[in-house]
Amino acid sequence: MVRALVGLFISVFIFFTFSSFHPGGHPDAIKLRTIVIDPGHGGMFSGTRGLISSEKDVTLEISLKLGEAIKAKFPNTKVVFTRTTDACVLNATNLHDDLHGRAQIANQAKGDLFISIHCNSTRQPAGGYYEKRVIGHKKKLVYVGKGSKKKKKWINAPIYESYWVKNTRVGTETYIWKAGKQENKNDAINEREESGENVADSTDSAAAEAAFDLTSPEARMRAALYEKKYFDNSALFATMVEESFAAAGRQSYGVKQRDVGIQVLQATGMPSVLIEVGFLSNKEEEEYLNSNKGQDEVVENIVDALERYKNQVEGNAPVAPVSVPDSSHQ
Repeated sequence: MVRALVGLFISVFIFFTFSSFHPGGHPDAIKLRTIVIDPGHGGMFSGTRGLISSEKDVTLEISLKLGEAIKAKFPNTKVVFTRTTDACVLNATNLHDDLHGRAQIANQAKGDLFISIHCNSTRQPAGGYYEKRVIGHKKKLVYVGKGSKKKKKWINAPIYESYWVKNTRVGTETYIWKAGKQENKNDAINEREESGENVADSTDSAAAEAAFDLTSPEARMRAALYEKKYFDNSALFATMVEESFAAAGRQSYGVKQRDVGIQVLQATGMPSVLIEVGFLSNKEEEEYLNSNKGQDEVVENIVDALERYKNQVEGNAPVAPVSVPDSSHQ
């Protein structure tokens, strides 16, 4: 009976402590003490390829510049990278371990925001490709049938012309984790918060054990409440990022979720976004993303969004409504 009452007390305490957390709702709701920057791909995983570059190289260059800009703009904020060289994360030898390593670094650093930088591409070849079209017809003699029934027949055969199709798609989009796939996110939240639990004042050993039991109802409730807050903050920051890109004149495809989920976003116990900074499959946009001017502008746009996000979640700006993005396949 005592154990049940203690468990109920903990549940009620957690509920009233965290249910008031929402983006910008309380100065102590979240502080951006640590930001984790994740340059997409690396090592044996090159990502998409353009005409002159690979995704892993472009994301690393932009990420390193982003880290320096954040340090300069917010000197009290710690920046952690999942990688700083062209290598797999934590010397991983397969994609699963590489992605797991990124989340592991973020969770162990107790990051307050996870930013993964990626480049996009279309399904067509980089730069452009040839297609065929019918420009007319001509009479052609063919044979139809078999054996004794074989005979000649005139048909109108199409005349084809090959023509060049430029890969014209450009623009940005930012992904957040799939809200319907919260099991991995809840596990990540509990993993991140486990070592930070304070049970020293507990008067009941069973309650202390329950606080550290990641499968306990109390831990699950805590994770669910954090999950709601982290989802709102992920959507808020992602929206601000895309607003900054659009204000700078970039084509923005908005904030999206993927039905299949994105592992590095699902497995990080914090607000998390994946930013597609542009299309390497477009010749001009690839050149832009490889230039100092383009990289500096991308970094400036993200830092601008980060400043607005920081002001809002730390209680220094009015609360703006957050709309939930539509699910989308990539």
